[in-house]
Amino acid sequence: MRRILVLTHTGRTDALMAAVDTCSRLRLAGLIPVMRRLEMQAVRNTPEGENLDVEVLDEDTSLEAIDLGVVLGGDGSVLRAAELVRNAGVPLLGVNLGHVGFLAESERAALQETVQWIVERRYTVEERMTIDVQVWLDNRRIAHTWALNEAAIEKANRERMIEVVMEVDGRPLSTFGCDGVVMATPTGSTAYAFSAGGPVVWPEVEALVMVPISAHALFAKPLVVAPTSVLAIEILTRTDAGAVLWCDGRRTIELPPGARIEVTRSTKPVRLARVNQTPFSERLVNKFELPIQGWRGPVEPGDRVTATTALPVITPAMQVIEPRHHAPKPEPETLGDKDHRRQL
Repeated sequence: MRRILVLTHTGRTDALMAAVDTCSRLRLAGLIPVMRRLEMQAVRNTPEGENLDVEVLDEDTSLEAIDLGVVLGGDGSVLRAAELVRNAGVPLLGVNLGHVGFLAESERAALQETVQWIVERRYTVEERMTIDVQVWLDNRRIAHTWALNEAAIEKANRERMIEVVMEVDGRPLSTFGCDGVVMATPTGSTAYAFSAGGPVVWPEVEALVMVPISAHALFAKPLVVAPTSVLAIEILTRTDAGAVLWCDGRRTIELPPGARIEVTRSTKPVRLARVNQTPFSERLVNKFELPIQGWRGPVEPGDRVTATTALPVITPAMQVIEPRHHAPKPEPETLGDKDHRRQL
């Protein structure tokens, strides 16, 4: 029998009610809902969830027996869930109860339909790139972690900038003072990197993004590099200003002057379940409420016809303009004998 892990935001009443609804519908459909003990206790403390019938993760069953994870909350809840299931390879399906919810696949209003899709296995699974993050100090690795969205280096003190060197594939690019640097995946390009002025990268694009934050420099532009590249940031020792590393806003470590942060593509992706095959461009419009009034759309192949008129359509002849130094030099004029003697 299929087991579905239900993960919810315990600090929100609507998330607890959504967990009760989801678990009840899964039971009625013949599936076994599974929850972590702390979340189960939070749900059972509500009048609606007092008699909730679920299995407890790591007590009644293990991650290896889980078929799918349903996350009830915002993007932060999905990031927390990714920490739990990444090594086991369990796909996650997010139901957005937050604000933007870029990692979520459906909304709270469509919860009943979402559960039905889960029961009927009407979803696909895609793999999202993650990054491997290492911190070095005096040739010694002092931290090793990962991120789905980004690794963000930020100044530790509000009143002092940090001095950094940006590096790609072992070669330095620029040195400047800044508030920080974000190194992100395509998934994270719509998160912190987006707020810092970075580009939006489609999830299908395999790339890494580096975005300076409030850099005091003429050349401090966002960079998009190959997924095989090695990104690095070195905290210079010109000042004693410290920095902090945040990975997905969840895992953090203090960075003293002289620290080196290296980011590479990880071999372990995060698996996300998709029930809607909506193009990413449409998701952008919906999530950010972008104005698209006036859009006519592409002309369908069957509707493309050649306009005809009573008069022929005359187009100007195409001209090729050569550079001045390629233009032929004028021939010198030849003078007759009389004209030559006159000029002499």
